[in-house]
Amino acid sequence: MISASLPPPPALRAQKVAVFLDVDGTLLEIAARPDAVRVPNGLRQLLGALAVATEGAMALVSGRPIAELAHLFAPLDLPLAGLHGLERRRVGEAPIRAMPDRQALAKAKARLVAFSQRHPGTLVEDKGLTLALHYRNAPEHQGAAAALVGEVIQASSGALVLLAGKMVFELKPPGCDKGQAIACFMQEPPFAGRLPIFAGDDVTDEAGFLTVNELHGVSIRIGLEGRPTAARFGQADVEALQGWLAGLLAQPHELGS
Repeated sequence: MISASLPPPPALRAQKVAVFLDVDGTLLEIAARPDAVRVPNGLRQLLGALAVATEGAMALVSGRPIAELAHLFAPLDLPLAGLHGLERRRVGEAPIRAMPDRQALAKAKARLVAFSQRHPGTLVEDKGLTLALHYRNAPEHQGAAAALVGEVIQASSGALVLLAGKMVFELKPPGCDKGQAIACFMQEPPFAGRLPIFAGDDVTDEAGFLTVNELHGVSIRIGLEGRPTAARFGQADVEALQGWLAGLLAQPHELGS
């Protein structure tokens, strides 16, 4: 992994690439609450144009559930991977979902909810297949939240693993991640045979960066924080990434061609 200052991604043609995009912190600014985000019409138009230019080889790969993604970005109908790869959907098909340990999730939720009730400002988000404990509005409770989720993970006897993101601890079943979701898409039309691009901003996106690197693609980390990352390219913020994505539509020649 490399850290801090990353070069900007190269200029590429939309007709040659497969585009995979995280949502929160990448396409959209992170909001105080997950349900507070809004998708500007200009972003919908950009993504719609990219979907056409890539002949459908563009997918959202997010920690949000597929149902939320579909609602947020409607009327766009895009390939989607949700819950960090635990569910995946091609256009016009039913989602493919992992089978979690429901009993382990129920026990974990009870403990997280009890914790949130005792620690004002924290929020438990039940995503169906995963549970997220947010402390963005109560950073003073980070240590206590970390201790709790560690206990919950240990008590699950392997049924749950931890994803630590930006001001959130997420508990999920093992065995699926964003990298695996991207790899599956890349084996299918219209993605197969194209150069993969993945843009993300968080630790939860590192699996996607690693997969795209293995496929000799373009991994892009959003943000200027200095933490180590597998991403090989960087963009400063959401606005910068959107500008680069718009450039895919205008680029007449692929770099080096």
